[in-house]
Amino acid sequence: MLISVKNIGARLIKTARRRHKFPVRKFLANESGVTAIEFAMLGLPFFAIIGAILETALIFFASQVLDSALNDSARLIRTGQAQAQNYNVNTFRTAVCSELYGLFDCKKLKIRVSTINTFSSATLKRVVDPKTGDWKLVQSYDDGAASSIIMVEAYYKWPTMLDFFSFNLANLPGNERLLSSVRVFRNEPF
Repeated sequence: MLISVKNIGARLIKTARRRHKFPVRKFLANESGVTAIEFAMLGLPFFAIIGAILETALIFFASQVLDSALNDSARLIRTGQAQAQNYNVNTFRTAVCSELYGLFDCKKLKIRVSTINTFSSATLKRVVDPKTGDWKLVQSYDDGAASSIIMVEAYYKWPTMLDFFSFNLANLPGNERLLSSVRVFRNEPF
């Protein structure tokens, strides 16, 4: 059997190519660990979206609870019950807080109840300094008399938790969101 130098060279080159390509082919064909790699790529964005959904839902829920609590408590003023019991800002805050289901720190809830002349004069002023986040609101309580026009305001700085991927619901410094509820009504002729 004669083996030519040409055949030996071709076999060596072919063997060298096989050895070089074999580990790459084997690596590319191996699918163990694909799930872990896919999870690593998709896990963080997935949990970020879930967190954003939960944070948004919690803020909407808290805002709705505050709005409902103020609405129910404002009825005490509208019907004359608060006037009959000599409410002040602290007793009214307690009435609002009794409807908040423990979601809020009632010491941080700011209340303003004021008598206004006409419905068209009901205007809102800035209650928080947007740069520092400090309160500008002066709490007061004037529930008026029968048939008075009353404006009831409640404000709360809700802490936000998520701040990533340009998602942050805070509208105040210190990762806080200002929640507010306002009611304007005419007292009943009690």
